Amino acid sequence: MKGNRRSGRVKVSADGRGVVSHAGAALLRELATETGLAAAVTAALIDTYRGLPVHAPGQVFADLSVAVADGADAVSGIGVLRDREALFGLVASMPTAWRLLDRIDEPHLGRVQVARATARERAWRAGAAPDPAGELRIDFDATISIAHSEKENAAATWKKTFGFHPLLAFADRPEVAGGEALAGLLRPGNAGSNTATDHVTVLDMALAQLPEHARPRPGDPDSPRVLARSDSAGASHVFAAACRERGVGFSFGFPVDDRVQAIVDPIPDQCWAPAIEADGGLREGAWVAEATGMIDLSSWPDGSRLILRKERPHPGAQLSFTDIDGHRITAVLTDTAPRVIGGQAAGLELRHRQHARVEDRIREGKAAGLRNLPCRGFAENAAWLQVVLTAADLACWAKLICFTGVPSLARCEIAAFRYRVLHAAAQLTRSARQVHLRIDRTWRWAAQIADGFHRLRAAFA
Repeated sequence: MKGNRRSGRVKVSADGRGVVSHAGAALLRELATETGLAAAVTAALIDTYRGLPVHAPGQVFADLSVAVADGADAVSGIGVLRDREALFGLVASMPTAWRLLDRIDEPHLGRVQVARATARERAWRAGAAPDPAGELRIDFDATISIAHSEKENAAATWKKTFGFHPLLAFADRPEVAGGEALAGLLRPGNAGSNTATDHVTVLDMALAQLPEHARPRPGDPDSPRVLARSDSAGASHVFAAACRERGVGFSFGFPVDDRVQAIVDPIPDQCWAPAIEADGGLREGAWVAEATGMIDLSSWPDGSRLILRKERPHPGAQLSFTDIDGHRITAVLTDTAPRVIGGQAAGLELRHRQHARVEDRIREGKAAGLRNLPCRGFAENAAWLQVVLTAADLACWAKLICFTGVPSLARCEIAAFRYRVLHAAAQLTRSARQVHLRIDRTWRWAAQIADGFHRLRAAFA
C-alpha cells in the first residue's frame, strides 16, 4: 500500500488575526524608550526641523537601531517594524529614515553621542552596570567595511579591498559574553591601523560614554579602574601617554622585534611560569615570563612592564621568522603595577589575551549593520555607524537587565538572540481597553521572554 504524500500537508490560508512575528523586538524598542534614548536623540536633533516633525527623530533613530539588531543591513530594514503596525504603532517610512541620517552632520553627531551616553547612564542605573569594584576593560580594534559602490571617502585598504576602516572601542562585558559599543570613528579605507591620534580620539569618545561616576580620575586613589586594551597597532608612545594623562591603564600588544627576540633565549627556564586559562587551569604548551629589566622601556610611561609568552604552535600552524626554537613568541606591554592582578605575569598575560574577544564583538557587529555602510555620503555613513553601535548596546543591555539568569539567552551571539528572542511569534489580543501580547506558548523560551518584559519594566519602575 502506497502512502499519500499529500496527506501530511497543512492547509494554508491568509486569514489569521492578531498574529505577529518579531514580537521580541518590542523588548528592545521599549528599552530604547525607558533609557531615554529616543527622547535624548529627539532633543539633539529637533533644531534641524522647521516645525514639529510627524515622527520624532529620536524614535526614528531608535527604530532604525532596533531594526539593525533585528537583522536589517540597510535603511529599508526599518520596514520590519513598519509592517507590524498593530505591535509597534506608526513607524517612519524608509525615506523619512534616510532624511534622518542626512540631518546628522558633524555637530549633531556629537549631540547624538551625548544622547547615547545619557541612555547608558540610565541603563546602568537599571541594572546593566558592571561591578564598580572591578576593572572596566575597553578594547580597541579596527576593521574593514567593504564598499561595493562608489562612496564618499571610500578608499583602497591594506587588504587590497575597497571601503572604510573604522576604529572601534567596546567595553568588555564577559558576564553576558558580549560588549557595549562605546565608540566608533569612521575612517577612509586607507587610514592606518596604528594612527595614534585616531586611538586618542576614540579613547576620549569612549570615556565620554561612561557615566560620570565610572570615569577615571587621574591622581585619585579611589578612582574607578579603567584599562585600554589593544593589539600592537595601539602600542604607540602617544596613545600610552594619553592613557596615563587620563588615568587609564593600558595593555598593548608589543611588536616582537630584534630586541625582543634577543632576550628570549637568555631567560632561564625556571623563570618561565605556565600560562593560565580563565577557569584557573593551565594552558598546555605555553609559558610566561616578565622581561621588564631586560629591555629599555625608558621611552614609555613610568612603571611600564614587558610580559613575554612562548607557546608551541598548534599542529599545522605556519611558523614565522619571529618564532624561536619552535615556539611562537608574543609580547605584552602594560603599566599595571605588581600584585594588582592575580597570577602575577601569567595573570597579566591572560588579561591581555582576552582582548581577542573584541574580534567576536566586531564579527557580531558585521552581522548587525557594520558589514555594509549603506549611504553614499560620508556624514550619513558616520550616522549609520552610530545606529549600529546603538543596536549593539540595546542587545547588550537587554541581556544584562532581562536575561542574566538565563544563560542560553544572556550568553548567546546576536544571530541566536534574534532566533530565540527577537523573532519570536505572538498573538495580539485586546480586552478591557488593554492590548495583550501573548508569546507562542510552544516556543522554548516563551516564559523567559515574558519574564524579560516584566524585569525590564520593574527595572525602570
